[in-house]
Amino acid sequence: MAESRFVYVIYIRTTPEKLWQALIDPEFTRKYWGDTWQVSEWKVGSSWKIMMPGGQVADVGEILEIEPGRKLVLTWRNEFRPDLKEDGPSRLTYEIQAHGDAARLTVIHESETPLSRLIQAVSLGWPAILSSLKTLLETGAALEMTQSWKQPQGS
Repeated sequence: MAESRFVYVIYIRTTPEKLWQALIDPEFTRKYWGDTWQVSEWKVGSSWKIMMPGGQVADVGEILEIEPGRKLVLTWRNEFRPDLKEDGPSRLTYEIQAHGDAARLTVIHESETPLSRLIQAVSLGWPAILSSLKTLLETGAALEMTQSWKQPQGS
């Protein structure tokens, strides 16, 4: 059992397939995730990273499990904030399920580190990112507050 955990469930009026693409496509993620993009081969064992505008690495990890359109599990370690990097790796799980005319997305971000600063930080970021993803998929426009990179305080 994880010592620190963030769980968020959101329903998005889209298909599981479109939601999956929105989560992994680098050009799409730039629209709702602060102009960042992910780099991965999207295979078990492959590396994964989030790149910030300007080319700096934000986070790194490894793909642990992948079921396109259904589930993605990866390790996650922050690279640009020393206080968050100290927590070591965390684990991110996306679970996608069809739910009528919507897709249910469950995000579980957890760490074995008690009172993880990383989990505290992502607990503030995930709701905005996921709300913007929902808005983008449903309306064609992301929330303005997530369209550009905001350097976190303490960085």
